[in-house]
Amino acid sequence: MTRATAEFAVASIRRWWQPCGRRHSPRAGGRLICADGGGGNGSRSRAWKFSLPALADQLGRPIPVCHYPPGTSTWNTIEHRMFACISLTWRGQPLVSYATVVNRISRTTTRTGVKIAARLDRRADDAGVKISDQEMAQVQLRAHTTHPQWNDTISPRRGDEQ
Repeated sequence: MTRATAEFAVASIRRWWQPCGRRHSPRAGGRLICADGGGGNGSRSRAWKFSLPALADQLGRPIPVCHYPPGTSTWNTIEHRMFACISLTWRGQPLVSYATVVNRISRTTTRTGVKIAARLDRRADDAGVKISDQEMAQVQLRAHTTHPQWNDTISPRRGDEQ
């Protein structure tokens, strides 16, 4: 079973952007990631900050990342609306396999017409990856002036920001 690792979180963002985000927002000047304060994509996770430059490289732009303050993940209204609709879709159905879970999630549509997509990721990410001070020094990270403990911008490694 895969844990909520930084590698998994960045791969999930990439898998969303390539087929969906890019198509729905072709002229997007940038991407803002809003994340919960804990877990694999937490504001203090060195692995999270170390994994993001590869995505910034691919997108060719800096990525601002803002975290909800600790204990306030309930502010993430999109996530809560999505999970409420998913729960209604699989209400009363036994979740006996990964295929069942993915199929139930994929059949979910909100009242406003948002369709939920799901895909099973069978990769096994390593939990507990340690990022050295030398590796962190390579990350082009700029803390925001507002709540720098939670918010920063990760720049592409190759320096050709657009």
